Amino acid sequence: MSDLDLWPIGNCQVSALIDRSASFVWGCVPRVDGDPLFSALLGGADEPQHGFWAIDLHDEVTVEQRYLRNTPILSTTKTDSAGNSIEIVDFCPRFQRLGRTYRPVAFARIVRPLGGSPRIRVRLRPAQDWGQKAEALPGGSNHIRFHLPALPMRLTTDAPVALVREERFFRLERAATFFLGPDEPFGDDLSQRVIEMLASTAAEWREWVRGLATPVEWQDAVIAAAIALKLCQHEETGAIVAALTTSVPEHAGSQRNWDYRYCWIRDAYYTVQALNRLGALDVLEGYLGYLRNIVDEARGGEIQPLYGVTGEARLEERVEPGLPGYRGMGPVRVGNQAYEQVQHDAYGQIILSNVQAFFDRRLFRMATAEDFAALERIGERAFALHDQPDAGLWELRTRKHVHTYSAAMCWAACDRLASAASALGLGDKADFWADRAATVRSRIEDAAWRPDTGRISATFEGDDLDASLIQLLDLRFFAPSDPRFQGTLRAVEEGLRRGSHMLRYATEDDFGLPETAFNVCTFWLIEALQATGREADARALFEEMLSRRTGAGLLSEDIDPQSGELWGNYPQTYSLVGTINCAVLLSKPWSSVR
Repeated sequence: MSDLDLWPIGNCQVSALIDRSASFVWGCVPRVDGDPLFSALLGGADEPQHGFWAIDLHDEVTVEQRYLRNTPILSTTKTDSAGNSIEIVDFCPRFQRLGRTYRPVAFARIVRPLGGSPRIRVRLRPAQDWGQKAEALPGGSNHIRFHLPALPMRLTTDAPVALVREERFFRLERAATFFLGPDEPFGDDLSQRVIEMLASTAAEWREWVRGLATPVEWQDAVIAAAIALKLCQHEETGAIVAALTTSVPEHAGSQRNWDYRYCWIRDAYYTVQALNRLGALDVLEGYLGYLRNIVDEARGGEIQPLYGVTGEARLEERVEPGLPGYRGMGPVRVGNQAYEQVQHDAYGQIILSNVQAFFDRRLFRMATAEDFAALERIGERAFALHDQPDAGLWELRTRKHVHTYSAAMCWAACDRLASAASALGLGDKADFWADRAATVRSRIEDAAWRPDTGRISATFEGDDLDASLIQLLDLRFFAPSDPRFQGTLRAVEEGLRRGSHMLRYATEDDFGLPETAFNVCTFWLIEALQATGREADARALFEEMLSRRTGAGLLSEDIDPQSGELWGNYPQTYSLVGTINCAVLLSKPWSSVR
């Protein structure tokens, strides 16, 4: 079983990852990119001494876990050798209150006796300052306080506080409630209020899921992926982070340990694209608000590959030595130096994310001529840079090329601006951007086509293979029947497929040869197989990918093609996007079940 077999909970402000023993092993405050309150996931190969929150059942023998239907509320049932059992319900409150969304920096746990005379122990050992032990302060008869630099926190409980503080086993004869939140008094009846929060939170999530246009097949997989994607949105600003974690390596000892708790323009585009297919317009609308602020502050239309969740431009990367890393495989990195990189595909993704707002009459705020004028500045940059070297979507740190994927995204920027202009009735502008799109297309077709090998190259300068070339289909740059695309797909599959999985590329990068497959690339292959008439192969490969998911129904960034073990940050938006897109594409229609 993978160490990444973890269950996320959250409320779009904070989140936590819970392991198979119902311990909180990862979670940051006061938001997803903050200091880890729970850091055990990166605490090394030995059992960490702090940075977790465990609820142990004495003489425990079995553990069963599930989400409450259509929610990220986790139920864990533990049974001991004598048949005594408990249920632990974990959630982060999120519901409408006083005309706005209540999503506190808080984690709630309810522990109920199910049978017999179970004895439990509560071990709350938070961390601070990236892996340092946080000492409990003197508290009261119903609470324990922790003076953390990131945010002072308080555990309020109706369990025996002395026994919780001393981590002693005690008999659980009635439900015990725990609320870990900001260091302020809990003014209500704790048990009653947390039960009300639980009911309101479940209702809020179920209402959201009820609005999803799910396919008839693989509904559970799609719903799990959609909820996890929603948890990756920092709802206050609309930013969408690439994953909830930092520094889970791409493979053992690789040093490919990155902080993904930021908003990549590319990843967020794919996320809203997938959720749009399900009709989750709230995520799109929140993200478009975030993007408008990014565009407004862009000097000369220049866009970074990623930003912080409140739009921060500087995300300086550092190593935190206080944590040994996932299984002891450091370094643990905070920040991401890729914010300094030049990645031209971001210009296309900004416009691709926005273009729906010029057409979709369901939106509270449709895009205007003023929005179009702001996006034209982005388009100008796309046109100017479409055949210039960049770091590419895989963020190579020591080399630059003219990447075909980046150039195609710049083409898409011009092409979609022409569509937006038409929607606004701006005929001259539509012609102007259509002409520019044609110019970029011609440049790509001339520079990237390799007649000797009958395929498109991943770079203008070489004859390279890269899984991102499959995306020329999704971008509508090539039709599935185009011989140039079919030749490219054939070459990519032959060169990069490893059994049931796809590599990003098979050449050395800054850290040597990649050893794991990149999950979203396999999903891209599945889409291409279906589009080119190989539907049976596509369905079989999709079912194989679904079998690789964790108990929570989710995927990380990478997978070992031989062992099937998951690696990389978790849950990863790219991989969840692939799950949704392929399910929607491959599912039989709803009319077939009527």
